[in-house]
Amino acid sequence: MKKKLMIAGALAALIMSAGAQAHRAWMLPSATTLSGKDSWVTVDAAISNDLFYFEHFPMRTDGITVTQPDGTTGKIENAATGKYRSTFDVHLTQPGTYRIANVSTGIMGSYTLNGKQERLPRGTTKDKLAAAIPAGATNVQTSEMSNRNEIFVTLGAPTTTIFKPTGEGIELVPTTHPNDLVSGEAASFQFLLDGKPAAGLKVTVIPGGIRYRDNLNQMDLTTDKDGKVSVKWPEPGMYWLNASIGGGREGGPGGPGAPGGAQGEKGPQAAPPPPPAAPAGPPVRRAAYITTLEVLAP
Repeated sequence: MKKKLMIAGALAALIMSAGAQAHRAWMLPSATTLSGKDSWVTVDAAISNDLFYFEHFPMRTDGITVTQPDGTTGKIENAATGKYRSTFDVHLTQPGTYRIANVSTGIMGSYTLNGKQERLPRGTTKDKLAAAIPAGATNVQTSEMSNRNEIFVTLGAPTTTIFKPTGEGIELVPTTHPNDLVSGEAASFQFLLDGKPAAGLKVTVIPGGIRYRDNLNQMDLTTDKDGKVSVKWPEPGMYWLNASIGGGREGGPGGPGAPGGAQGEKGPQAAPPPPPAAPAGPPVRRAAYITTLEVLAP
């Protein structure tokens, strides 16, 4: 009986921990709201299983940018990368809200040439996609990816200048300022996809500290027709918010069950049509958004 209980306990532990095994990218500021006219913020940046606990590998800092309250570009300082995390400082010299972001875009994909699968060159852009696919290539699979990981820090009173959309990828346009969140109260955010309201977007919110509890306490939300979602914060603390779209691959003719395929309408002996030598349409759209939010006590 004791052995059976030990096995059952081990299985339960595995089941409970399964949700915590996904690698999550995050940036964690030492503070999100500060006073005075001259302050510093230190940011940890990592990719880990347990939120805000570095145990997997660091986030690169060479792509991190700072947008100051007046819209001008700031900088990160004292950047360092260790085994499990990166860290850097941001000097706050203007009153208002700053955006600290790691944004990447690009085209990914593969194709078959002379019987060998090849990948698109690193750095391929949408306007150069056609030129990157050689003549005679088949089984072309492409996707357009936009990743945005950002945090917001405010010196003095919150401002909204930095929230002007760029029109690329998933972006957050706050109704409730992200540096003005209070537990027990609802906050409203709007999400845009390529500049337009992202209706039906799945949004995940997870409080930090999952290393020290059995349940994720995850909130699964969906944006309305205007791309808006409401989040009621159950308790103070740091929260990880994620929204993403995409998945699957663009298909071409001649697949299983397609007309003219191996068992299609022309019979089992009919040869399938050749795969397209270029994408049949635009690349599959994939986009991801991540932010870390601090919720204060009432």
